[in-house]
Amino acid sequence: MGLPRHPAALHAVRAANGLRRQIRSNSLLFLLLAIGVGAAASLAAIAIGQSARGLQRLLFGLSAGEHLSAASYLAPLRLLALPVGGALLGLTLWLLHRRKTIDVVEANALHGGRIPARDTATVVGQTLISNGFGASVGLEAAYAQAGGGLASLLGQRLNLRRADLRTLMAAGAGAGLGAAFGAPLTGAFYAFEIVLGAYTPAIVAPVLLASLTAALIARTLGIHPYVIGAGTVHPIGTADYLLYALLGILCAGFGIALMRLVSLVEAGVRRSPIRPVWAPLAGGTLMIPLALLSPQVLSSGHGALDINLAAQATMASLGLVILLKLLGSAVSLGFGFRGGLFFASLFLGALIGRFYQLVLAEIPGLHHLAPDDAAVVGMAALAVAVVGGPMTMSLLVLEVTHDFSITGVTIAATLIASTIVREVFGYSFSTWRLHLRGETLRSGRDVGWMRNLTAARMMRRDVPTIAADSDVATFRARFPLGSTKRVVLVNVADHYAGIAETAAVWSPSIDPADRLSGVAKFADTALSPDMTIAEVLQAFDASVADDLAVLTSDGKVLGLVTENHARRRYAEELEKAQRDLYGEN
Repeated sequence: MGLPRHPAALHAVRAANGLRRQIRSNSLLFLLLAIGVGAAASLAAIAIGQSARGLQRLLFGLSAGEHLSAASYLAPLRLLALPVGGALLGLTLWLLHRRKTIDVVEANALHGGRIPARDTATVVGQTLISNGFGASVGLEAAYAQAGGGLASLLGQRLNLRRADLRTLMAAGAGAGLGAAFGAPLTGAFYAFEIVLGAYTPAIVAPVLLASLTAALIARTLGIHPYVIGAGTVHPIGTADYLLYALLGILCAGFGIALMRLVSLVEAGVRRSPIRPVWAPLAGGTLMIPLALLSPQVLSSGHGALDINLAAQATMASLGLVILLKLLGSAVSLGFGFRGGLFFASLFLGALIGRFYQLVLAEIPGLHHLAPDDAAVVGMAALAVAVVGGPMTMSLLVLEVTHDFSITGVTIAATLIASTIVREVFGYSFSTWRLHLRGETLRSGRDVGWMRNLTAARMMRRDVPTIAADSDVATFRARFPLGSTKRVVLVNVADHYAGIAETAAVWSPSIDPADRLSGVAKFADTALSPDMTIAEVLQAFDASVADDLAVLTSDGKVLGLVTENHARRRYAEELEKAQRDLYGEN
């Protein structure tokens, strides 16, 4: 027996359990919890952003308010921070034994919104090192991971239901991004489209409240919203829609090429003699000549974007920066620096939009596009091609330009880019990286319940068995008609040898002296205990069997799964998932 608890401790446990029950059953309390998550995500995002910028100022000698990618001059010796940061990142990989971490998309799709605190700290810390030491990656992964990780930790402590935990975690991830950009709608739709993979009435209110709270706190603490071309409105006509649709197509192709390039560099590094812990050091060294050509390749590119939007750039200068940033992102991510392509794709998309506008301006008689409009449409279209979320990026354009007319044409371009990438490539950057690790995710939609519903969980263990070398008469004596529908056959080593259907064995055409091995079915078809429901159903379709045995790795029988039971369990779990998604408890 355990020691009796102190009355105060028992009271605290009862109070905590009561709070859990209230939050799980009271929508208003859950909304208050979402507001708290939004506040925590905002403070975390601000701390991450300020830490990264402070580190860059210290390492690269920047003045207050100066962005690394917008620096007019960087001393060559300062660029040694890149390989130093790579070495530090490699040290963290060695200390963590290259352990795979769970990000917000994977957590929501496979783990019911559960993110270990260690994984959150790892992703945030490695992204902060990568960005702070100048690698060509953004902090958006850290913003989303910090907000989502804090929300997940809180939800796990409160023992929330799977659907509520997924919603709260997504709300935290979206709030972190919304705070960083000062764009609450962008943050909310990032949670809907990219983290959750859906929007339903049950999740709209908590996610929006968390993002609004985060953005409000960020603005109160002096974090100004990102603004592009505010107050500059150009009329949008039919010709604009057609030309921007073509820009969406071009951005889709460029986005696919960018993701492929990153994966090719990553694969090349894996095949090279460079050990994984030394790869970031090598990548940081390769970044030095790129940074000497143009500091705009460094960090996420916020300052460089402002420079290129304000300057009267030429096609040659834009083309050079596009090439260098493309190489910088591929080298940084391919050699193991941690971060994302969210802002890099915005930056590259804006440059491609400006380049596209300049090319069209050289064609006599063709409709001319406004430079800033082309930049923001290209920005959103390429970001959708790489990151996903057409509404997320369209609302980002609305919130940074305050221009409804350009937002309309942006929606058209982003939908075109999204459709092409989905049909031709099939992945966003985050799900593509998971695909390279062997996962098959296409979005953050919850498929974890399918992974958890395995053959081992569905099988019957009380399976009647009989030796395969027994005769039919012995079978009939042990299993009269009506006693069971099927019997599993085993050989002398107690290994699986097929299934005998009782009705077939009792057929008058079968001689009682015949061996059961002659009537065995599906001797070469069976299930393993870890097969998911999808794999189980595929096995039933392929074999046209009513029943399949579940075997250990050495061929011994664990149990039996019937097709009717498997399909019924699948339908029940699918209906439950739909009810959870739409908040129908």
